[in-house]
Amino acid sequence: MGISLDGLASGLDTTALISSLMQAEALPQTLLKNKSYDLQSMVSALQGLNGKVAALATQATAAAKPGALDLTTATTNSDKVTATTTAAAKTGSLDFQVTKLAQTQVTVTPKVNAVTGWPYTTMTINSGGTDYTISPASNSLDDVVSAVNAAGAGVTASKVDVGGGDFRLQFTATKSGAAGAFTITDGGTTFTDVKTAQDAEISLWPNTTAAQTVTSSTNTFTNVLPGVSITAKDVTAAPVTVTVSRDDAGITKLASDLVDGVNGIFSLVARQSAVSTTTNSGGTRTSAGVFAGDSTVRSVNQNILSAASLPVGTPPRSPSEIGISITKTGTMEFDATKFGAALAADPAGTAAKVQELAGRIASAATAASDKYTGTLTTTITGQQSEVRDLADRISDWDTRLASRKATLQSTYSALEVAMSNMKAQQSWLAGQLAGLAGGGGQQ
Repeated sequence: MGISLDGLASGLDTTALISSLMQAEALPQTLLKNKSYDLQSMVSALQGLNGKVAALATQATAAAKPGALDLTTATTNSDKVTATTTAAAKTGSLDFQVTKLAQTQVTVTPKVNAVTGWPYTTMTINSGGTDYTISPASNSLDDVVSAVNAAGAGVTASKVDVGGGDFRLQFTATKSGAAGAFTITDGGTTFTDVKTAQDAEISLWPNTTAAQTVTSSTNTFTNVLPGVSITAKDVTAAPVTVTVSRDDAGITKLASDLVDGVNGIFSLVARQSAVSTTTNSGGTRTSAGVFAGDSTVRSVNQNILSAASLPVGTPPRSPSEIGISITKTGTMEFDATKFGAALAADPAGTAAKVQELAGRIASAATAASDKYTGTLTTTITGQQSEVRDLADRISDWDTRLASRKATLQSTYSALEVAMSNMKAQQSWLAGQLAGLAGGGGQQ
């Protein structure tokens, strides 16, 4: 650190003077820093927009897939049965009666004293037609439980405390239904089945000559109707009807969500492009959002708007006929009532129009946000490169300014030393002249 010689000889505030000179010298670097800050703000805003556009591309692509709007819902006329559907389900109905629920086999032993322990050295479990010989490490009930659970016999064992130092071992099948049935053989021990293995059963078209029994190892039947899962919660005394119908609410929500996704882009762009004017004691100040005047963002916004609002179908008709329209402010509007009426009048045609819109929106959004070739992506990449270049130039200026400051400090320090020497010489000469003047007076 240099020695400060402020005003030592010259009376100048050299520190302040150097600071002023350095501010002027640093002006080019300040301009570079401001440009870098603006670019980084733009990059951050573009990345946020790109993320939302990419999400819209994913959403629209899913909606445009064949069958994406073939949505159905299943209902039953009994609280003892529930039903759900997948994309493979078709509209229709089926009558059946739940005659049995699935059971998982549970078997217990008589009381066994903890001190006496298990009286036998081995037991045999037959599960799925295979014999498993269990050989506990000792007659400890804990060892018996551990040996059964480690055998992979399709059975788990538990030690149940029944009081008085006695326990009973409970054996439970790992599979429900008849497939989980097992038997245990151990000389002299009587095992009691608390619950027998049992498949669930339903009777299709009950009380008719066409009646047919269908079984399942669980209480859910997944293959009776394509794409429909039927779950029984209790036996039913009367026939149950499951009805599969078009899911108008789900289709409407899909279309509404698509419009919301498009409007999310428009809202973000409008917010980041807004120009505002503020007036205070310092005067009037106008500021613009980071996207204001940006041609890339404007183009992306327009492409998505066109995709969502241009005519659809054959012959081409306005999307407003199915409740999707453009407003005066340049955003999209979804009329659920109008969409519902169109869906009721022409389900296939309305779904086709929504999917055509979704396909166009997906194309426009993908063209903007593709991680390799998207217009927003390449713009972000280019500006990030420029930010890195500016960072290098700013760093170079740091070195240059440090050198310039050191030069100025050296120059002004040398000036102070020189002026100090000159003042010293001036004082010496003044003393010499005063001496000469005094000597002349005595003569």
